[in-house]
Amino acid sequence: MNIKKFQKIIWQFYRQNGRHDLPWRKNTSSYAVAVSEIMLQQTQVDRVIPFFKNWLKLFPNWKQLASAKQSDVLRAWKGLGYNSRALRLQKLSKEVVEKYNGRLPNNRSQLEALPGIGPYTAGAIRAFVFNEPEVFIETNIRRIFIHHFFKDQENISDVDIFEYVQQAVDKKDPRQWYWALMDYGSVLAKKIPNPNRKSKHYTKQSKFEGSDRQLRGKIIDVLLHNKKYSIQGLVKKLNERKVRIGKIVQILQKEGFIIVQKEIISLKN
Repeated sequence: MNIKKFQKIIWQFYRQNGRHDLPWRKNTSSYAVAVSEIMLQQTQVDRVIPFFKNWLKLFPNWKQLASAKQSDVLRAWKGLGYNSRALRLQKLSKEVVEKYNGRLPNNRSQLEALPGIGPYTAGAIRAFVFNEPEVFIETNIRRIFIHHFFKDQENISDVDIFEYVQQAVDKKDPRQWYWALMDYGSVLAKKIPNPNRKSKHYTKQSKFEGSDRQLRGKIIDVLLHNKKYSIQGLVKKLNERKVRIGKIVQILQKEGFIIVQKEIISLKN
């Protein structure tokens, strides 16, 4: 398939089926876009929408989030999963306020130096906030380009995909072009077997039920309801082995979620 034909398919789909009412498309401030991008990591759009709206009511800008209590931030994030994203987002807000006076920079290297912002998020911010013709790859984009340009290949590298993404990007309106790609990729995922399985970078998400990730969430949830808890109390409450609870508690302490004093655990404020 040639690039022009591909672009025509994407734009036509977007005009007819685009998700034009998504809240982070109506508000393209650097703060709103950064919040949405971090929330959308490994989480479906429909689940993110109510959390995003509530978050902006509670913490409407970088400064408000930077000065919020960590426990309040975690409470607002509760139910969204991957709680470490909430801490990264607050850490990001503090750096934006302290280093850039509450204004997210446009420069790619400066963005990637900030906490919680990797190559994809930096590219997305430049495209969605500043309407820059950035080139980046994420799950939906990878799926689309493999489906249309690498149908008969296996073990496909992002380096190979990158060339096609670069050729296809609409330099006049990159913001809407990437919105169109996201929407098309989301629908494509429901219609065909996952092309991303042919990617060299494909990894299957581990099972959540019974995982350490689930237990982490349970511990934080208990602490949100009860300000302090003993390790032995958690063992009884969650019906888990003390060794496993202790291991997770150590990790949460190291990551800055909790404070432990004489086996009494509390959330860090």
